[in-house]
Amino acid sequence: MKLRWSRLLTAVPAATLAISLTASPSAVARPSATAPTGKPLVVPLQSPAIAPLRGPLGLPLLRPSATVIARHAPWAAPVSSGWNNFSCKPSPRHPRPVVLTHGTLGNGVDNWLGLAPYLVARGYCVFSLTYGQLPILPLIGGLGPIDDSARQLAAYVNRVLAATGAEKVDIVGHSQGGMMPRVYMKFHGGRHKVHTLVGLAPDNHGTDLHGLVKLVEIAPVKQSLHTLTPGLIQQRAGSPLLRRLNAGRETLPGIHYTVIATKYDEVVTPLGSEFLHGPGVHNILLQDLCPLDISMHGSLGLLDRMAFHETANALDPAHATPTTCASTIS
Repeated sequence: MKLRWSRLLTAVPAATLAISLTASPSAVARPSATAPTGKPLVVPLQSPAIAPLRGPLGLPLLRPSATVIARHAPWAAPVSSGWNNFSCKPSPRHPRPVVLTHGTLGNGVDNWLGLAPYLVARGYCVFSLTYGQLPILPLIGGLGPIDDSARQLAAYVNRVLAATGAEKVDIVGHSQGGMMPRVYMKFHGGRHKVHTLVGLAPDNHGTDLHGLVKLVEIAPVKQSLHTLTPGLIQQRAGSPLLRRLNAGRETLPGIHYTVIATKYDEVVTPLGSEFLHGPGVHNILLQDLCPLDISMHGSLGLLDRMAFHETANALDPAHATPTTCASTIS
């Protein structure tokens, strides 16, 4: 019975995606938000005015984005004050800007409403982008071919480096956003531009969705997903992209890797497929730090303060402090 419940939980995001694919683009499209050059952006330039918030099951919940909130409610504007501020200059203590990469069905705003302000408050220059958008689904990202997404990340990192004057960036990614930067670093010129990669529930070895991925092998389903949402099917365990990514060494010399996972992850399965193997890797299971932590997949990028604390430790190991159950209120 437990297995059937797990399968039901993982089937819901797939059903939600199928429904979203049938929606009329004209009914949901909105103009992109913009802001004057050199001023803090409330959202990335390419982010839409309405964006989905990922719930604890990874579900896209349509909601007004930070742009709309800030425009009509001035009290909400400080939520992302200093975030995506291209005039921000890194400090001596935090000399590298942090680039945030969202997960599948996410975007560069709502995926980071918790972590981005957390890092800004600690003195980091923080930036985020929306990648992997499809013409029929302009409000969400992470669905286009992953190599194309890696190229978009490459262009964005170059922009951040040019604006901040830094030599390298640190990247923090959730789900696909924790795996896709490895494609950028290995195949698209990012190897010497990244110092640290932090993955929050990343699908580094793909996912079997508790066995549901076998349904993808049905020819009509596989062909439809490959055509409509290539970035989705490329994340199944054993996909050609993941075999290419993990062939040989899983890590690159000179880059520091931290992987943060939860045993209650209902999207990236089985447990352990998140972890990397090789030099320079620190794999963390949150329940080893606090058995009371019951965070699921979506929570790691949005809500979990223990994951945030471990992210800060990874970005600044010289000033790291122990992560405990008390970190949830720090």
